[in-house]
Amino acid sequence: MDAPIPTTDVLVVGAGISGLVAAAELQHAGLRVLVLDKGRGFGGRLASRRIGDAAFDHGAQFLTAEGPRFAALLEPLIRDGTLVSWKDSEAGPNRPLRWRGEPSMSAVAKRLALGLDVRLETSVSGLRRAGERWCVETATGGTFTTDAVVLTQPLPQSLELLRSAGCDVPTGLRPQLEAVDYDRCIAVLAVLEGPSQLPSDVGAVTPTEGPIAWIADNRTKGISRTPAVTIHATPGFSLKHWDADRVEAGRSLLDAAAPWLGVGVREFQVHGWRFSRPRIWHPEPCVRVSDAPPLILAGDAFGGPRAEDAAYSGWAAAAKLLQGRTGRHMAPGPTRPD
Repeated sequence: MDAPIPTTDVLVVGAGISGLVAAAELQHAGLRVLVLDKGRGFGGRLASRRIGDAAFDHGAQFLTAEGPRFAALLEPLIRDGTLVSWKDSEAGPNRPLRWRGEPSMSAVAKRLALGLDVRLETSVSGLRRAGERWCVETATGGTFTTDAVVLTQPLPQSLELLRSAGCDVPTGLRPQLEAVDYDRCIAVLAVLEGPSQLPSDVGAVTPTEGPIAWIADNRTKGISRTPAVTIHATPGFSLKHWDADRVEAGRSLLDAAAPWLGVGVREFQVHGWRFSRPRIWHPEPCVRVSDAPPLILAGDAFGGPRAEDAAYSGWAAAAKLLQGRTGRHMAPGPTRPD
């Protein structure tokens, strides 16, 4: 009986920056690439939300580019207006220019996904070897066969898939991967009764004490016509209140934010980021855990915690996968800049 024809050459799990960058690089090299993501939108933490006529960036607030390759990736988005410099944000020797999405951060991921085959709301539930290929199963009963897999979702989710696949992680590598840890973040999205008291020349503050790590005025930022703020709790507060009543946690954060708000809150929502930001990450930009068939781990757990580091991880994963393919060799790209 003939071997099954693969659905695709490479299947990428996760449509965040790392997955989208890897997919684009592999597709540019001539491979058929499919991206699966369990979310309803592209970008992972490049996330935006609306409450009535108020708009919020409630995950990553901006992008910075320190390395030349990431700067080159952002350049077309800057030219077409998908990225704009954050109002009143100034670059300096120790502060690179901040770029925000237009009309919001989710637009950046949508732009990066153009031309790619991405299936949203498709949760991967299983992974198994099928001869020289991988068989990827989804929660809705779908099945895909592929020559290679790149896993870019939060690392604990990737490791769980590997366990379900019976994929043995090399002995020396396993403790390094299991040591990776993430901060959690409780985010409050609040629609205000009037303009906030946040500094109008900046539109955001990073308190040095208390339960709040970040407050941003989405109207000053330029994404909301209605006064609205995004509040990110500190990792300590988020961990302590993770399993508590989220509405009460949100009220506590709003009380702490009152001096910066200066007005009443019309309504609010609370969102929890379980894998907000890697606190401990693997030093390499990606790792290969299987050669036959190939499987590579990448994402924000590798090389550093920033969106830029995630992009370099995606490029490194694509380069590693292309190495050794007949007629498709590609030298490793740069890792995260110093």
